[in-house]
Amino acid sequence: MRQYWFIVLLLLPLTLVAQHSEVHYIPDTTELEEQDYKYYVDLTKQPDAIKAVWLGAIFPGAGQMYNKSYWKLPIVYGAFMGCGYAISWTQGRYSSYKTAYLDLYNDIQAGSVTEDASKTYIAVIPDGYTLSNVGGANTWMNTLKNRQSTFRRYRDYSILATVVVYALSLIDAYVDAQLFDYDISPDLSINIEPQIYYDMQRQQSAEVKLAIQF
Repeated sequence: MRQYWFIVLLLLPLTLVAQHSEVHYIPDTTELEEQDYKYYVDLTKQPDAIKAVWLGAIFPGAGQMYNKSYWKLPIVYGAFMGCGYAISWTQGRYSSYKTAYLDLYNDIQAGSVTEDASKTYIAVIPDGYTLSNVGGANTWMNTLKNRQSTFRRYRDYSILATVVVYALSLIDAYVDAQLFDYDISPDLSINIEPQIYYDMQRQQSAEVKLAIQF
């Protein structure tokens, strides 16, 4: 149980990651003495957001490759692999308890319940326990029914998590392409300086001014 939730919790925090833009820096030829650099984005290399989504829809991760965000591929494929493992594991447990429940139900109806280890309902009993230790045939049958329902629900959650990961990969591809020309100029500064403030009665007071320039 803990193993399942660890996988799901590892996947769900899968949210949009930081976006990447291809930027270049060229020297300002008018002020080479000051080594001043101007920021620009090469718009001729801007990816098509719709194309990125379609590529990602056809093949997961293709949108990130189209946007040249190769570093995101381990995140995308790792999430899909985790979801696949969660679906496989929960489906296996669900099938085991379902088969055991049906076999025990049939044996109860036929009056042929046994402690034979080859029986599926005996095989899923914890090591060191017998049918009588878990409350008898009827109690164990109810337990198997509850566990069957529980793992079916967990399997459905795993499938839902896979759909969420798929949708997030498409959204990321779209947003990444759209933000290609987003201004991330390195000319970012913060200014802290004193200034005089006048209130409605023209009374003076001192304050600190904080200004962010970008």
